[in-house]
Amino acid sequence: QVQLVESGGGLVTPGGSLRLSCAFSGSFFRIYAMGWYRQTSGKQRELVALISNQGSTNYADSVKGRFTISRDNAKNTVYLQMNSLKPEDSAVYYCNAGGERAGFWGQGTQVTVSS
Repeated sequence: QVQLVESGGGLVTPGGSLRLSCAFSGSFFRIYAMGWYRQTSGKQRELVALISNQGSTNYADSVKGRFTISRDNAKNTVYLQMNSLKPEDSAVYYCNAGGERAGFWGQGTQVTVSS
């Protein structure tokens, strides 16, 4: 069974940076495509960034050039480096393994961007 645990969220001022981590427990981390999603109250969860098992990446237009997703297969961990944060980036960020429809989800970590 796959378990995902996010960490690294918190309160940051606009223009600041945070790095989220997602620790993967289970087998075969290296075969999973991994993703970060976010959700704010009253809105649907949206894709932030994806990284394939080969390392190719995709980003939502709203975060391109500011966020970077990466993975460390030796540590079974995926990261989301978030720079130049904006108030509209405030959300609960969720880690996903294996796809939005049938994959596994973490419990989420809150990111708040506010002065």
